[in-house]
Amino acid sequence: MAILGFRKKDAEVTPPDPTLAAFLQGASIEVMPRTAEKIADFGAILPKGTRVYVAHIDGTAIEDMVSTAARLRAEGMEPMPHFPARIIRDQATLTDWIARYRGEADVRQALLLAGGVSAPVGNFATSMDLLSSGAFDGFERLHVAGHPEGNRDIDPDGGDKNVSEALQWKQKFSERTDAEMAIATQFCFEAAPVIAWANAIRAAGVALPVHIGVAGPAKLQTLIKFAIACGVGPSLRVLQRRAADVTKLLLPFEPTDVLSELAAHKAAHPDFNIASVHIFPLGGIKTSATWLATHSKDEE
Repeated sequence: MAILGFRKKDAEVTPPDPTLAAFLQGASIEVMPRTAEKIADFGAILPKGTRVYVAHIDGTAIEDMVSTAARLRAEGMEPMPHFPARIIRDQATLTDWIARYRGEADVRQALLLAGGVSAPVGNFATSMDLLSSGAFDGFERLHVAGHPEGNRDIDPDGGDKNVSEALQWKQKFSERTDAEMAIATQFCFEAAPVIAWANAIRAAGVALPVHIGVAGPAKLQTLIKFAIACGVGPSLRVLQRRAADVTKLLLPFEPTDVLSELAAHKAAHPDFNIASVHIFPLGGIKTSATWLATHSKDEE
């Protein structure tokens, strides 16, 4: 069967590039409660066991987050909810959220991040605060955020001092926890900056595997809007160059080129620390799932 459980007739399907297909094995995707409502059955569009991040936007009720995670679990997915530190008021709130996730959705994995709000509402300001709380003891897998092109919220001067120090701290934490840890990155559009960043953190002693973020197929205007809002750096020029080409302006942008380049680099350098791919479905979950099905390895 095809990796997503459906495919066109063989005569209509272009065989996937095997290097890219291998690189995409185990790819993850993310949803929000309101976007999840548009999907009738995740099991019909994603492989069983797919890791699905549940993004927690400030203002989303925890009840909606937990019910989305429970639904994903029931439909054969592996839910990984976000825990944004700056919207969690205190230890009691964090403990309550975790108890709900574990009790109602059998959540075993979590993405810990500072969150998109500028000021904490309570005791937690960073993912390091969450990790230090002890609340995630017993989780099987914990992911933390990575920023291949920097993050001006963390390093306002445009450098990488604070981001680098945080990664060093998380590396040390990974060495004393039983949970599997990885770095999940912001989405990027160009392979060269990603390769340089991944090599640099590895050389600096950060051995955590990287799950590289890419935007799923979407209109160019949509991607530019999200890229600017999320602070995407040098690789934004890929979109800007495409926008200047009127022959491509109206065509959806796909992550095929950037991932093919990363896949080729991984094939040539097996110890390259990018271990997986995470899809941000900015053009819609079904669109990203279809793209993934088309480019992933057929396991028959």
